[in-house]
Amino acid sequence: MRLGQTSIIHFVSRLLASALGFVATIAIARILGSDSLGIYYLIISMVSWLGIAVTMGVRGAVTKRISDSEDEAAYAIAGGTVSTGLFLVMSAVVLIFQQQVNDYIGYSAAEVVILFLFVNLAQSIVNAVLNGQHLVHISGALTPVRIGTRSIVQITALLAGVGITGLFIGYAVGYLLVAVVGLWIIIRNLTEISFPRRKHYRDLFSYAKYSWLGSLRSRAFNWVDIAVLGFFVSSSIIGVYTAAWNIAVFLMLFGGSLSQTLFPEMSSISAEDDPQSVAGLFETALAYAGLILIPGLVGGILLGEHLLRVYGDEFTQGAAVLSVLIVATLIQGYQRQFTTTLNAIDRPDIAFRINAIFIVANVILNVGLIPSYGIIGAAVATASSVAISLGVAYTYLSSLIDFSIPTGDIARQWTAAGVMGAAVYLSLWLESAYLNVSNNTALVLTLVTVGAAVYFLVLFGISPRFRTTVTDNLPSSRLLADR
Repeated sequence: MRLGQTSIIHFVSRLLASALGFVATIAIARILGSDSLGIYYLIISMVSWLGIAVTMGVRGAVTKRISDSEDEAAYAIAGGTVSTGLFLVMSAVVLIFQQQVNDYIGYSAAEVVILFLFVNLAQSIVNAVLNGQHLVHISGALTPVRIGTRSIVQITALLAGVGITGLFIGYAVGYLLVAVVGLWIIIRNLTEISFPRRKHYRDLFSYAKYSWLGSLRSRAFNWVDIAVLGFFVSSSIIGVYTAAWNIAVFLMLFGGSLSQTLFPEMSSISAEDDPQSVAGLFETALAYAGLILIPGLVGGILLGEHLLRVYGDEFTQGAAVLSVLIVATLIQGYQRQFTTTLNAIDRPDIAFRINAIFIVANVILNVGLIPSYGIIGAAVATASSVAISLGVAYTYLSSLIDFSIPTGDIARQWTAAGVMGAAVYLSLWLESAYLNVSNNTALVLTLVTVGAAVYFLVLFGISPRFRTTVTDNLPSSRLLADR
């Protein structure tokens, strides 16, 4: 019950955060257009890639070692000092090659890249420590604060006529705010302050030397396609692609919350017992990994153009891309549970191999497909590479622990999504035949609400596991448990 409610809190927090970010992206797209949106996301893409060299797997190592040990402060300080040193080196590199950086982005952005690197580093280390302290719900709750602050500052700046500079200011303010708040919470939860010794750095390194590729894999899933697109298509087309990508990633939130919540629990159980002891939690993760993504895929296929028209008419050309990207996120939702479990049972070496396979496949496919097929090629490359890595991950994990795929639960989710799809399709037909609603945003909100209601009501009726999970995690159930 506690894990379920922690996952829900984390998910609702990220859902609120993404909704705020979604609204802000729409405002940016409508005020500045797809060209400025493309520049903004190219900068974030570059920061994401450079951030790998700044953290080098330190974030995952800090979370793992703190969750296993009582030397919280020592590991946190060790991780912070290592990352700060790497940040200084990377900042110098950006300044040395600032002309090349500016030419690639199409905007004078070298100083902005360094600023974004710093605020990302601060927030990343703070989140790693919070997750290691089993405060996943806190780190999740800080996400909407960050995105909400960022969005408010950005929209205010845009309305004031500041232009794209307002986007940079809002981004930095949002990250710095949650880093400070998170640091305060960490200090309050420390039992004692201890400084790191050589052992702590060695422990971090022993895990980070494998887990850094996990960070690279995450960046590859989110940014390889955009980075490669930067060499072949205009920033306007990149803006269309990132709009579709934002919708697809929105659907991944619950799976991400689930894996982040379960990781410290799996890690603790595995450290105290044998790896097989985490099989039950892993099967639970698989049962719910597609809870939002499966109906999201059905809805994305039916409502793709309507969803993208919310950004503006020029974005509707990305409808087919949106469907393929949702397929990619669905596969990723399951794959993430495999690599999370491997890391939790202290096998980052295997996760390293899986991530390496994904990255190589992703880069090769993107470089091979984008020149000929543009943004649809980028989407197909992402989906194909993550499918390859899922197959490899299944092979490796099944050789280490015994588990069963909850096919019954997954099939019920597809059944409920099918009923939902029929209801949405019928609603679309009725609207086009009799109503002709002129306000696209109102139509989208209505159809999404109808679809979600039908899906969850049907699933509640046909899935005993989902029904039990819902009833067990209602506030009234929590009160009874506490008594």
